Amino acid sequence: MANVVVVGSQWGDEGKGKIVDWLSERADVVVRFQGGHNAGHTLVIDGVSYKLSLLPSGVVRPGKLSVIGNGVVVDPHAFKREVTRIAEQGVTVGPDRLRIAENASLILSLHRELDELRENSAAAGTKIGTTKRGIGPAYEDKVGRRAIRVMDLADRDVLTQRIERLLAHHNPLRRGLGQPEITVEAIREELLEVADFILPYMDTVWRLLDEKRRGGARILFEGAQGALLDNDHGTYPYVTSSNTTAGQAATGSGLGPGALDYVLGITKAYTTRVGEGPFPTELTDSVGDFLGTRGHEFGTVTGRKRRCGWFDAVLVRQTVRCSGIDGIALTKLDVLDGLDEIKICVAYELDGRTIDYLPASQEAQAKVVPVYETIEGWSGSTAGARSWADLPAQAIKYVRLVEELIGAPVALLSTSPDRLDTILVQDPFQD
Repeated sequence: MANVVVVGSQWGDEGKGKIVDWLSERADVVVRFQGGHNAGHTLVIDGVSYKLSLLPSGVVRPGKLSVIGNGVVVDPHAFKREVTRIAEQGVTVGPDRLRIAENASLILSLHRELDELRENSAAAGTKIGTTKRGIGPAYEDKVGRRAIRVMDLADRDVLTQRIERLLAHHNPLRRGLGQPEITVEAIREELLEVADFILPYMDTVWRLLDEKRRGGARILFEGAQGALLDNDHGTYPYVTSSNTTAGQAATGSGLGPGALDYVLGITKAYTTRVGEGPFPTELTDSVGDFLGTRGHEFGTVTGRKRRCGWFDAVLVRQTVRCSGIDGIALTKLDVLDGLDEIKICVAYELDGRTIDYLPASQEAQAKVVPVYETIEGWSGSTAGARSWADLPAQAIKYVRLVEELIGAPVALLSTSPDRLDTILVQDPFQD
């Protein structure tokens, strides 16, 4: 049995929640390995919707162990709210079903405040379009070796020292931004409010996962956002603050790369993006409105309207290579039902020449012009299809063209938000 890594192959919002939930039924352990509570997943199970931001998707399934790895930045108050919220929906998640890495870094109120100050300030430069939840500043402190980690909550003397170290950086920064300084006592009180709630979930996750793997458990690694938001390989600087490509599953969980057997790239049948940054195939016309309306393209976490455009095979082909994607789960094919014609971006033009990749330069990314291939649409419905025989012939042609252009096969095809409306071509766990 293979261990499977799930990553988004675009800018996030590809429908990972449904696919991860579908796969989690086959897994024994589900691991979050990066991001924070800015990652929204909506799971629909037996007609009940569960909105998760920080917790792994496996928490709503009995008998599964869910793990928050060291690569995740954890807002302890958001963690408590989310656990409490799904408990009100009848899903009780205790330490026997959920573990948090002892060395995961924490998000504090000062991180949220700094995130918002930067995003709202004209003097801060280019707007990135963050969720203002403190994710970026928390990762900055982690890299700067001044973060407060989950394990620090267990020793109050150590916690005080960690807070002092953190504020030695943040208070001068706050003064420069015209904000009042924060006291050690205020941060201590903020953390001690939730320490007793979160500490029972703490574990040495790398060792736990190694034991599970050696015992034959099937592990599902659940990524957040999408590969094009990767801090190194995405549309920098309009990216998230962590690595979102598949290699981070090893670093962010403590398992070696040899534990990653199959990489599944969740891929929307068109393209969307939330926030600022380049988007070569963006549509601001009636077709873009059609895709947004039919696809219900609003952020799970923020409610922000998503930008919509045609499928960009150049970008997905690039993320297939950077993440080592073995197969894709193609989602929201049904949103394209009824279009007379459908376009796919197959290349870019940049300064009079044709290129087959997205350049790393911010200026070049803003200048690329998509080169389209146009195919005939279909009038029949793909919604709810559970076999190839249920699909219009032209829809199958579209899927085959996508496979050819990105250099990866379709392993799963999703035709509605219902988890059962899925055509399985290749089971990643049986790779």
